[in-house]
Amino acid sequence: MDTLIALVIAAVVSMFFLRGYRKGLKKRDELARKAAEKGKIFSAGPRSQHPHIDTNLCIGCGTCTTVCPEGDVLAMLAGKAAIVNGHKCIGHSLCAEACPVGAITMVMATPSMGADMPYMTQEYETSIENLFIIGELGGLALIKNAVNQGRDCVDYIIRRRAAVPVSARPGVYDVLIVGAGPAGISRQKLVMTSPVEFPMYGKFKKTELSKENLLAFWDMVLNRADFNCVTMAKVEQIAKQEDGIFVVTTATNEYRARAVILALGKTGTPRKLGVPGEELPKVMYRLIEADHYVNKKILVVGGGDSAVEAAMGLAHQPGNKVTLCYRGAQFSRIKERNSKRIEDCMRSGKVEVLFNTSPVEFKADSAVLDVQGQKRELLNDFVWIFAGGVPPYDFLKKIGIRFGMRDLTQEASSEASRAAHEKQALATAGSASA
Repeated sequence: MDTLIALVIAAVVSMFFLRGYRKGLKKRDELARKAAEKGKIFSAGPRSQHPHIDTNLCIGCGTCTTVCPEGDVLAMLAGKAAIVNGHKCIGHSLCAEACPVGAITMVMATPSMGADMPYMTQEYETSIENLFIIGELGGLALIKNAVNQGRDCVDYIIRRRAAVPVSARPGVYDVLIVGAGPAGISRQKLVMTSPVEFPMYGKFKKTELSKENLLAFWDMVLNRADFNCVTMAKVEQIAKQEDGIFVVTTATNEYRARAVILALGKTGTPRKLGVPGEELPKVMYRLIEADHYVNKKILVVGGGDSAVEAAMGLAHQPGNKVTLCYRGAQFSRIKERNSKRIEDCMRSGKVEVLFNTSPVEFKADSAVLDVQGQKRELLNDFVWIFAGGVPPYDFLKKIGIRFGMRDLTQEASSEASRAAHEKQALATAGSASA
């Protein structure tokens, strides 16, 4: 009798936990289906490197769905991992690193993404010898990729220089780098990174920090070296002379170097709206230091991460009244963390968001908006427009760089593999020192 009672109790307890488990699975599947339906609204899908899931290898552990900092990019459907919000993916590759069975590899969105890209070798050298491209301009986004490429590129230049020694020439630099990272800085913008090796520092292990702290770290590293930086100098021409020396021309000066590295990014020239009054000095396209603007009425135009981050940064400065207008019916292409933060700002009243709204005219002390078909004049002191930019491809073609097809899928997969190896090496080093 006692055995029977024990079996009944065990069965009841098991059924209780089984019911809870099945209920959890049902809830998870329902959330995944809702996310998938929501994802169908944005038919463009992934825009850059993103995970490809081999369902034959996937064991349905769900690990990949928990590590992505962008939110519900992946979800479990029918016991397998699936992309449900591809438009949110920006290629962190953390899901590929976390997969215990190697079912995820990083690939590019479509072959056409490589159809009009500058030609580059594996060493990031363009069709012009000793002229290199690194960072997002070369096809792969993320800070960690830019750091890895910059380090590898300079190492390659050093190895080449050692193999074929040349005598020093007065006024000729060994390496000249055009570009110094993101031009627009929003206050307290969160930056996601992966462990990466910095020259003159070692392994950088932090995975989330503000852009201000990241810039302070870079300044600290640069101060350890003989680093010369010329600011406010736009490069107008790069020409290679018969002796192999590059002449880099700005509006006010000329520089000569044996090797040139282009780290220009893809933003290029800010895209303008073509709205009357856009030439007014109060209308700007990049936010450099938000804390310089206080007690102002501000209009931010745009619906991407840059616009949302700028609006939130400006809203946190004393006395500012910030309005964000976006032509879409909802935010559809911002990071998950920005989505949550802007929702908090909207609820608290820090930022007023006007959807289905476009600027009609900018005036000296106001802006005329088309708000769902109705005209509305909004008093303001400053306007920031974040409508994307035109990549500097015309400039690259002007200086002679050849364009053509490239297999960015393999490049993205290589970056993911390198990240996985670096993570493993970091874990091994940590175990050894413990």
